[in-house]
Amino acid sequence: MSTSTTALSEKDKSVAQKLLNFGACPRCIFRFCRIGSQDLYRRPYKELLSKLHEFLENTTEENKLPCETANPPYKRIKLDSVKEGEEQTSNGSHQVPNAENDRTAGGDENLRPAVCSICLGILQELCEMDFVKAVCHKINSSEYQFTSFVFSVSFPPQLSVREHAAWLLVKEEMEKQDFLAEKEDLVQLKEAYKWIIHPLFLEQLGVPADGKSLFEVSVVFAHPETDEDCHFLASACPSCFKQEKNKQSVFTRMAVVKALDMISEEDFLKNFQCPLTSPKEPCTAVDIQCTNGAIFVAGRYNKYSRTLPQTPWIIDGERKMESSVEELISEHLTAAFKADSFNFSSSGREDVDVRTLGNGRPFAIELVNPRKVRLAAEEMKELQQIINNSSDKVQVRDLQLVTREAIGHMKEGEEAKTKTYSALIWTEKAIRNEDIELLDNMKELKLDQKTPLRVLHRRPLAVRVRVIYTMQSEYIDEHHFRLHLKTQAGTYIKEFVHGDFGRTKPNIGTLLGTTADILELDVESVDVDWPPTLDDK
Repeated sequence: MSTSTTALSEKDKSVAQKLLNFGACPRCIFRFCRIGSQDLYRRPYKELLSKLHEFLENTTEENKLPCETANPPYKRIKLDSVKEGEEQTSNGSHQVPNAENDRTAGGDENLRPAVCSICLGILQELCEMDFVKAVCHKINSSEYQFTSFVFSVSFPPQLSVREHAAWLLVKEEMEKQDFLAEKEDLVQLKEAYKWIIHPLFLEQLGVPADGKSLFEVSVVFAHPETDEDCHFLASACPSCFKQEKNKQSVFTRMAVVKALDMISEEDFLKNFQCPLTSPKEPCTAVDIQCTNGAIFVAGRYNKYSRTLPQTPWIIDGERKMESSVEELISEHLTAAFKADSFNFSSSGREDVDVRTLGNGRPFAIELVNPRKVRLAAEEMKELQQIINNSSDKVQVRDLQLVTREAIGHMKEGEEAKTKTYSALIWTEKAIRNEDIELLDNMKELKLDQKTPLRVLHRRPLAVRVRVIYTMQSEYIDEHHFRLHLKTQAGTYIKEFVHGDFGRTKPNIGTLLGTTADILELDVESVDVDWPPTLDDK
């Protein structure tokens, strides 16, 4: 095999032969010889093995360990035993008779190649088209909408142990040649795997792999046959292996890698069996999951009921109200985008007995793992209409898809913007129109508001300075008037009216010299210029 075909040079020959004797597959040999040609890894496995043997044809017979023959497919053998029909050379290495002598014509064409002792089959049949088709079947049956994908894999932790054993072998051989290399110079298994498998997914799915894609396909591989490969590390490096919540085993990949960094070469070789035994079976994919990154839908809502909480009202495990603003909106969005769950947020909140009028309150809903990730403008309008037709308690407008970053505009408005309210107020003392006119002339009225008693269970005790920018009164009768207020966001309006037992100063009671209480409160505007207004025609 010419060096242009393999990308291996003469200096790689001894390392390649050692790895082949070690039970490595051609692609692992390329990795350990630091070959970075992606096209080479993508070539058919049979071709790679055949060409590799051609490259090594000048290697002496006694150094060949035929874990895989030059005429694939190949018979699987164990490296730690002499099977029936094998010949043993004078130096103890095992030879397999020519494969042509023990097969009928075409009789073993469907046999598996021997499983690689390093990658445990990951760079063999598990990166071939049959495996990719099985994963794509799972993807297509899940009905996800996507234009690209990110492919993530989780390999069994014992692969790190086997790679370390192979590296020590390679390192020893390189030192004989006065050649220096670091373990970090090797082509990582995950990198080589993706070089091979990404083009196959593109062929099957018709969309490219993209590390920034929101659609993730994740595969978890396992190899129970070699699980015990890691166990000696627990005795050698006990500090690396501690039981964690939600972890079935202490032998996580991170813990194993940490232990391999700590253990000396001498201790490793003393405790881990080298050469490796050839596995009987390759890794298996024990879990294939598809997930879409969250999408965000924003809009503004009006709330017309005085018996509807913004979020589910549950006290001591008991539900107090039938529904909520959050549920009346989110249930339709979750169904339309086929999401697993949702998270609701808004620019502030109103009490259960407070209406939100005018242009409404900005809100955003995070839809978790949606199968659909986009709707046409007309479809969004139809969805908005479905929500509005489902209840007379809540109406939405300007419904649209937004980015995660854009939600920051809404949260900024909670403290930085102004809000306008309308309050129906009762006074104990009889009042005349001129008694309340003094309120109209007050501008930039500063309040000291101690955390209200009604929210003290969920808010820290503090005194907050808030500003009433303007007030406009409407006289109704000698005990009632309506007050329109423009305030700083975060102002407690109810407490400004009744004083909260003196915890808000000044308040309407002290300003008018009478006991006052609030009968009704409406939010007339939330002055946050987000989300953008849409043409609903």
